[in-house]
Amino acid sequence: MTFSQSMRRSAFAAAAAILLCPAAVMAQQSGDQQPAAQAGNEDIGESHLNAARAAVAAIHATDQFDDILLNAATQIKSELIANRPDMESKISDLVDDAAVELAPRRADLETEVARIYARLFSEDELNQVAGFYGSEAGKKLLAQGPEATRNMLRAAEVWSRGIVRDLRQAAFDGFRQMNGGQAPAAGGATGQN
Repeated sequence: MTFSQSMRRSAFAAAAAILLCPAAVMAQQSGDQQPAAQAGNEDIGESHLNAARAAVAAIHATDQFDDILLNAATQIKSELIANRPDMESKISDLVDDAAVELAPRRADLETEVARIYARLFSEDELNQVAGFYGSEAGKKLLAQGPEATRNMLRAAEVWSRGIVRDLRQAAFDGFRQMNGGQAPAAGGATGQN
């Protein structure tokens, strides 16, 4: 790999890192709060949209889309290089250049997502969301949320097995009492036909 190719790839990686990260836009403080617009094409005030951008950035709502362009570039390079391995360097440069050209369109997604949030939440609500998730407690909730969810699902699984077991036992015991001490027929209590 030549020095210029290395520099071009480094520039692509740097541009991708900068442009693909959601930009945190600070909401402007406004004395008059605008109600959330209904879904549609109603105009959304600039301060309301800025509050939505700040909330979207604070909750990392679009982070899951950060790698789309980079992954697409990698996949397209592989497809093209498989057809012409002798042109690997040129293909890589071509795709990197095209990706760098498209990277600014990431801002379009941020704007559209901000508009979605602005339609659903008032400016005041969005400022509260951004404020909370910008706080240490909010940041911790975002960071620890996935672990809490995993643990919650494990706890719910254990709990539900216990509930089902105990309900089954109580129902079978009640059935035996109603049925002169005889247990239900095999398969009859499971609902199978």
